[in-house]
Amino acid sequence: MTPAMDFDTLRRAMADNYEQPEGPGRNARAEQLLVEAEGLDVPLAVIEALGHQLKVYNYSSEKDKMFVPFARLLRMWDEHPEDFDEFEIHSLHWVFKWMSAGMLDQPHVPLASIEKWLGEMEQRYRLAGHSERAVRSAEFSVAAHLGDLGRADRAYGAWLAADRDSMADCHACELHGQGWWRAVRGAEQEALELWAPVLEGEYTCAHEPHTVLASSLLPLLRLGRVEEARAHHLRGFRLVRAMESMRGAYADHVEFCALTGNEARALELLAERPAYFTDSGDPRSKLDFMAVVALTTDRLTALGLGGQAVPGPAGRAWTAAELAVHARGEAIALAARFDDRNGTSYVGERTRARMDQSVLVGRLPLGVRSAAPARAGSRPPVPAPSGRAVPEAAEPGVDALLAEARRLSALRDPDAVEAWAAVSRAAEGHELEVRDRAEIADHAAMGLGPRGAELFQRAAGLYAEAGDPGEALAARSRAAYVQTLSGGSAQALEVVAELRARVLALFAEGGTGVSQTASVLMSRARTLMHRVDELETDAVNGQPLPDIGSGVDVMVAAEEAARELLDLTEPHAGDDVGLASRAAEAYAMLGELAARADDAEGAAAFLRRAVDGFVAAGLPWFAVEYDSRLAGIATHLGDLDAAERATRDALEHGGSHLEPVGHAQLHLRLAETLAATGRLGPASEHALEAAHWADEAGEAATFGAWARHHLGGFLLRLGRWAEAAEILESALPDLTAEMHGEGAIVQTRWWFGDCLTELGEHREAAEHWLRAADIARHWPEQRDHAMLANLAAEALAHAGMTARADQAYVRACDLWRELGDVGGLVRTLRARAWGAARRDGGLGEARELMAQAIRECESAAETGAGADTGTGVDADSGAGARVRPADEGADEERRVVAELGHTHRQFGDLLARSVADDAEEPVVREVFEEALGHMARAITVFASLGEPLLGARTAAELAAGWLEADLGRHEAASARARTVLAVCGRLDGEIAETRRAEAERMVTLMEKAT
Repeated sequence: MTPAMDFDTLRRAMADNYEQPEGPGRNARAEQLLVEAEGLDVPLAVIEALGHQLKVYNYSSEKDKMFVPFARLLRMWDEHPEDFDEFEIHSLHWVFKWMSAGMLDQPHVPLASIEKWLGEMEQRYRLAGHSERAVRSAEFSVAAHLGDLGRADRAYGAWLAADRDSMADCHACELHGQGWWRAVRGAEQEALELWAPVLEGEYTCAHEPHTVLASSLLPLLRLGRVEEARAHHLRGFRLVRAMESMRGAYADHVEFCALTGNEARALELLAERPAYFTDSGDPRSKLDFMAVVALTTDRLTALGLGGQAVPGPAGRAWTAAELAVHARGEAIALAARFDDRNGTSYVGERTRARMDQSVLVGRLPLGVRSAAPARAGSRPPVPAPSGRAVPEAAEPGVDALLAEARRLSALRDPDAVEAWAAVSRAAEGHELEVRDRAEIADHAAMGLGPRGAELFQRAAGLYAEAGDPGEALAARSRAAYVQTLSGGSAQALEVVAELRARVLALFAEGGTGVSQTASVLMSRARTLMHRVDELETDAVNGQPLPDIGSGVDVMVAAEEAARELLDLTEPHAGDDVGLASRAAEAYAMLGELAARADDAEGAAAFLRRAVDGFVAAGLPWFAVEYDSRLAGIATHLGDLDAAERATRDALEHGGSHLEPVGHAQLHLRLAETLAATGRLGPASEHALEAAHWADEAGEAATFGAWARHHLGGFLLRLGRWAEAAEILESALPDLTAEMHGEGAIVQTRWWFGDCLTELGEHREAAEHWLRAADIARHWPEQRDHAMLANLAAEALAHAGMTARADQAYVRACDLWRELGDVGGLVRTLRARAWGAARRDGGLGEARELMAQAIRECESAAETGAGADTGTGVDADSGAGARVRPADEGADEERRVVAELGHTHRQFGDLLARSVADDAEEPVVREVFEEALGHMARAITVFASLGEPLLGARTAAELAAGWLEADLGRHEAASARARTVLAVCGRLDGEIAETRRAEAERMVTLMEKAT
């Protein structure tokens, strides 16, 4: 036993231990403290240590251990009730309820013992004078577990009818149980209505709203309220993640992911808690967990991912299919143990139903990153009907494939690429016509980009051999264009110029058609546009390319080429999809050139005609790029409505043809546009979609992180702190300075700290703010650095880490001083003063810091007066400062003077609060007089600033009044109160009411005292 351990030390040790994370470490410490208590020879110490041990067992994975300390406590109560104080008597009866639930959760405890225990609980509660509410609640739990629905309904009614007393569970826990039963009985809307006060924060406790959030997930999904379900998952999982005792609620979150197309997220959650697969101290929650594991892995197996590696019980590697079999067996075996004990089949039936659930939502983006999202939301293959074989469909012949490929090409359908690939595969070993071979080579080259030049040339030779000189020129022009993509601009421009001349001559002679001629003109126009891009890159990089004409010359040539193409194709387009699309692309080129010439309105007009052309031709997916460009131009012009319309058009036009990364980019652009117009709710929905599609595209660590950064910021601004925190935390590991910039990392940590502060996690908030400050400290502009240091200091102070808080405040002070921000410096000095005052022996330092803050204000105000701003403090200001009225135009000087008033007010408060309860009268009067002096100076300063500071002035006046009263000056206190009452009509609503109520109370009290 530690020699220094006495009863008070033991109590502090137990309190400290209870604040530690749930788990075996905390339990072991409780066992050690019981040994310490037994060495004190103080019965109450042993009682308290047993109670502490029982509590930590109950909130851990070792619930089965709590029966031993409770049995010992009960024996001590029966033998020596006088050893228990009032609190421990209450605690002993309180944990009777835990024993009932604990026995129910242990299948080895006979049902007869549980029923006997219920009877004893009822008798002991009656003897102690307690209501039967807790007893009926415990009876309801037993009946509901057994599946005795009639008895459960009767007990449920008796539970609600009985009076609430000190033994009743807290409102939050009771509402959870009541809502859970309504959900079990199929009244899910009623359940959610019962849970509403808990979800809205009206009732909370150590484990609520944690379990209510988890229990609400499936009812919300079944009612179609998917957005709320997603929010409850993000908010609730954050609460249960670190709590070992909440395996059942944790399982609810895994189940939610498995039933919403988020199998990858479900696997991540399973991986976070490996001990949950094997912890056996609470068989009932293990049953819940293993049933959900079976559900998840069965789902993966149905998706064709049975061979995927998954987290499972330690000691071996698991595939999804293997774990599915293991988990189902474990769950069924555990359920059988409960049913054997209960004499029913109810637990087994519910367990099987849970494991065999169907997906509720095929795709529900969550916003957080998943490590392997590729197949999430897909559907399993449909099995063939049993009993007969399904004959394989005959493969189409080459001729049929050629016909289909040509049909799709004529329509410019995206599936044409795969159709020609199918032709190429089927043609192997077949003797084809020259024309057929030319088309196969031509379309194969189209999919190779810069590597397709040689194949285009081969196609050109075959077209020529087939007697189609126009198509041969078109293939050669395509070869020239793709060579441009590899940097061959000079040679390509010469080639396409020559091909243009040849095809136009051929067309004039009637030797080729509009389509082939348009192909050559298109290749030339594209080649010139590419050269324009190269010149732009040249200008940016400062590395000139070989001289092929000036940028102006090339832009003129490109415009001429685009107009020439347009003149040829537009009159002949009609129902020809190919020509209509070339005309639309010509308009798009003219739009791009207009944009480069800084003609935004002209560019928008051309791009709109391009979009309309593609849509009219039945090719909306080709319009997406230009919709996006229109959105960018509209944003540049400040027309956010047009930007929104264009982005929505792009999403609509892309449809199923849009690649996942395109979806991600467009949704994020739309989110930013909506946010710029203040529509944060819709903005967050599109940012969520952007994050989902980025994950689908394999861009989780790049564009996905950027989308999550924005999503977290939107949710933060909406006040959805827990959701925002989960999203931002998910984004942080992927954000890098190289990819996203230091600013994005700092902003994300800043926002995350804001969320954590709202959630009461001050220490964690400080850590993120300090890490952000360490990045910002190297920036040329140091305001962000100062703000972050200040925020971190405040968070550390809230967390009770006063020494570290003061270090951060010192850092912030230095930064504010360097920035010349007097307000920031003074506020930080005041915060340091309050921190010092809370430390033993720190009052002297607190006084000096407040005095320093006053000097900083006065010095800044004097500087302002010297600059003839008409504001500030007279040069002889100090103890008897006379503050001149501030000039209305000198905002900064007014703010400095206001800070002087706030500092005097806070100095007075600090002094008044520093007086110890047992201080002698002369000391009290001296300190109160000094505090009153500061209050009077604060009132003078605030009065000099007029109406904007009337609220601060009246607050200081009332504070001064209470000091006057403490000094026995009742008439002076009453006069100050009447001064406040006289001006209350000039204050805003709530402030006016608050000031009036306090002032009237002061007048009444002073009149009685007089």
